Amino acid sequence: MDFIVFIVSMGALIWGADFIIRESERIALHYDISEFIIGATLVALGTSLPEMAASIAASLKGQSDMAVANVLGSNIMNISLVLGLVFLVASRITPDRDLFFKDSAWLLFPVIIFPLMILDGTLSRIDGFLLFAMMGAYLLFLIQSNSQEQQIGEIDEELKKEPFGWPRSLGLLAVGFLLVVVGADYTIESAGNIARNFGVSEWLIGLLLIAFGTSLPELVVSIQAARKGKADMSIGNIIGSNMANTSVVLGSAAMTRPLTIDLAASSFDIFLMIGVTIMLVFITANKLYAKAAGVMLLIVMAIFLQHALQF
Repeated sequence: MDFIVFIVSMGALIWGADFIIRESERIALHYDISEFIIGATLVALGTSLPEMAASIAASLKGQSDMAVANVLGSNIMNISLVLGLVFLVASRITPDRDLFFKDSAWLLFPVIIFPLMILDGTLSRIDGFLLFAMMGAYLLFLIQSNSQEQQIGEIDEELKKEPFGWPRSLGLLAVGFLLVVVGADYTIESAGNIARNFGVSEWLIGLLLIAFGTSLPELVVSIQAARKGKADMSIGNIIGSNMANTSVVLGSAAMTRPLTIDLAASSFDIFLMIGVTIMLVFITANKLYAKAAGVMLLIVMAIFLQHALQF
């Protein structure tokens, strides 16, 4: 039965991703908004819902380590696994937007400030609010930058001809996000049951499946977008999702209840998150949008998995 649930939930993820991509492109075409910005805002915040739900729930239950580990693991997987696969799947990635100066560099702010905030072993409510505010600053920057650039990406002429209506688009977006979030939830649950049947430890299930499961929306949406030739939306989704994870998700969890963090236990994951973020900045700075970069990112993913399995 768990195998059936797993297949159906994965189908829901893929179907929901198609809704999100199509309606996001429809909004972009109607308002002349770049696909990158749609990916970095609407799609990114929507696909970060699982991380937010998991971290806030863990915070309410006093499980600070789980709330923080969820974000660290998701950020690492978003860049190493998701972006690595996007580079391998996409036929070509030639963004018109300067992703280094305009976007990826923004990821360094919360990623560098977060370790400084937890030097005392606690992420307070004030820390959470400051992290949350960083996302607001990034969104304000995106709104201002959109007015200064043209619509990017290949235009779907058939989609452009279709009449636009907010009720229909919002309804389909809601259905898409619901399918993605619910699909991810059932995928985690069914995969966990399957893992237990094979004798995998509960700790390993929590460490890998929660982080991987909450990254499934980003994975599915980004891969589907890349296959449709919308790599800009894929990269925007990753940058926006990681920005949302480190600022909105961690900020919301800390504002719900201050988080106590074991620095000794989480130091490797923190350094690895900083490392993959710097890799992303380096890739965008040098425009290394190639399969070779994808291979390097997947190697980092393998290092993360090796450490997790040994731990």
